Amino acid sequence: MKIATFNINGIKARAQALCAWLDKAKPDVAVLQEIKSIDEAFPTHLLEERGYYVATHGQKSFNGVAILSKTPLEDVSIGLPGDAEDHQARWIEATVMGDTQAVRVCGLYLPNGNPVPGPKYDYKLAWMARMEAHARDLLALEMPVVLGGDYNVIPQDEDCAKPDSWRKDALALPQSRAAFRRILNLGYTEAFRARTQGPGHYSFWDYQAGAWQRNNGIRIDHLLLSPQAADLLTDCQIDKEIRGYERPSDHVPVWIDLAA
Repeated sequence: MKIATFNINGIKARAQALCAWLDKAKPDVAVLQEIKSIDEAFPTHLLEERGYYVATHGQKSFNGVAILSKTPLEDVSIGLPGDAEDHQARWIEATVMGDTQAVRVCGLYLPNGNPVPGPKYDYKLAWMARMEAHARDLLALEMPVVLGGDYNVIPQDEDCAKPDSWRKDALALPQSRAAFRRILNLGYTEAFRARTQGPGHYSFWDYQAGAWQRNNGIRIDHLLLSPQAADLLTDCQIDKEIRGYERPSDHVPVWIDLAA
């Protein structure tokens, strides 16, 4: 089962690029972030034409997440538990069937948190605490669980080309990295680092200052696996080349293969 995460940075602007990638990469499941669309305006038909079932959790102009799957989506749930007053569209999850077993797939768009200090960073840390609690609950299912999305966290200095440029940014502050590690320490495996070590691997390049041309990137799109999912991991890659395509997102897809 090939499962991908992709922050598309606006479905209206990126529908053609998304469909071109789907046609080439052919993931069984894809979680999307920053669709920036209400559910009713999402171009579901373009994805259904490609054989995907679609579930969205949209929001006008901002945020928004979606799950695409080649098999029916079961037990779809939207919104991260823990705060009934939080209406930002940042979390969606569903169960999908593989050839041999079911996998619980969660798609997330974690808050950016800038500027710091301030209420946006407070919200980020509170959201991560809620995610930690829910991630712990998901482990109790004792089934393969995948937490995929744009985490807006640079886990270590080797995950960015210029670490000193990010010292005071919400994506790399010690509190952000510690909150990310607490989720990992529940028993999750960070798929990319389970397969690939060393610097120079990125999933985001800013549109400004020739970041793509200079390979001035950061790695903030992650797939975390429960022990049952980690046991099934056979590969994890970053589809870096599509950042050079016409009208690209500033993110690129990251995907895993599970023997499921």
